[in-house]
Amino acid sequence: MDPKSPIGFGNVVFAHRIVYIASVPMKCLIEEARGQNLLLDTTNGRKTRSIIQTDSGHVILTPVDPDTVAQRIKISTKS
Repeated sequence: MDPKSPIGFGNVVFAHRIVYIASVPMKCLIEEARGQNLLLDTTNGRKTRSIIQTDSGHVILTPVDPDTVAQRIKISTKS
């Protein structure tokens, strides 16, 4: 079974699909993804703390700190 990593508010992402996790504001990436309908906002109105890019080109906005996301990915891939 493919390991899933929690990214906040009951949302999960397949760990092997993540290309990178960023913590810096990337407005051009977000706007481009929004224009192509590839943007997933999982913040539930909270501040965006990390941005996840997947191998399919999707951009996921999360309210979870990037270090926390990385730890969750590490834990989920060990199982």
